[in-house]
Amino acid sequence: MQSRDPSEQAIITKTTIKAPVSVVSAAAENAKSFLAGGFGGVCAVLVGHPFDLTKTRLQTAPPGEYTGGLDVLKKTLARDGATGLYRGVVPPLLGVTPIFALSFWAYDASKRLIRAFTPNRTDTALSTGELAAAGFLSAVPTTLVTAPVERAKVLLQVQGQGGSTMQYKGVFDVIGHLYREGGIRSIYRGTFATLARDGPGSAAYFAAYEVTKKALAPAGASSSDLNIGQVILAGGTAGVAMWSIAIPPDVLKSRLQSAPTGTYSGIMDCARKTIATDGVKALWKGFGPAMARAFPANAATFLGVEASRKVMDKLF
Repeated sequence: MQSRDPSEQAIITKTTIKAPVSVVSAAAENAKSFLAGGFGGVCAVLVGHPFDLTKTRLQTAPPGEYTGGLDVLKKTLARDGATGLYRGVVPPLLGVTPIFALSFWAYDASKRLIRAFTPNRTDTALSTGELAAAGFLSAVPTTLVTAPVERAKVLLQVQGQGGSTMQYKGVFDVIGHLYREGGIRSIYRGTFATLARDGPGSAAYFAAYEVTKKALAPAGASSSDLNIGQVILAGGTAGVAMWSIAIPPDVLKSRLQSAPTGTYSGIMDCARKTIATDGVKALWKGFGPAMARAFPANAATFLGVEASRKVMDKLF
């Protein structure tokens, strides 16, 4: 029997060991992206939900119901107390972990995909356009979870508005009612509008965060070594970048998801009827509360993501 050369044996052994190690490392990175995104999402909801409720009520209320965001807050507090500001918070809290977890995981996976499709690149760092493309791609799988969560959240947020009756007892009551009313299709109403909001929005979101991090990093330092204040600034900037372009499709999404069945045939019909009834300015309803929420909520998101990621990097 022919003996194997020691150097050849070493190469085989090294290759055999390297493959599973690489697989384990990739799985660990995926897990970190997923868990960090989920934690960041919880932080975002706890900080931003009162702003989100205000935005949704402004977007869906009949003309003249409110004079502005402060009027929404005043009437909500007078009618429901401080807990009223967190009406509809259960759907995003239940859905936020998979939504944000999926979003941050998909973003990292999309960056790897872009690198895989450009093997001859001279610079390992992605360009701003490539970061935006990765952000857009991250919204595609995320929408499958976001759309039904948004549908339930919007219906819970608008009930009781304008003296309407309290139709739903909670998130599971909403989902059950929607399923009996129109099956899965009813639960997923507004999916395309959600993607129309989150695709371009996520492109701006992640690109703005990465660009701001790079700009804030001291000369010669890595953008991953930013202090808490810099992470807050970068995260807040990302939120402002997203919501500066996301409001019109968000208005249409809210109206599609809260309207009685048969009111709109789709997003274009909703846009046409909204403009015909309330003018083009109606597409920007809720802009003030959305922008007021954008900085603190997304600063909290990225602070949660970065902090939890550092903890996990130390653990595994």
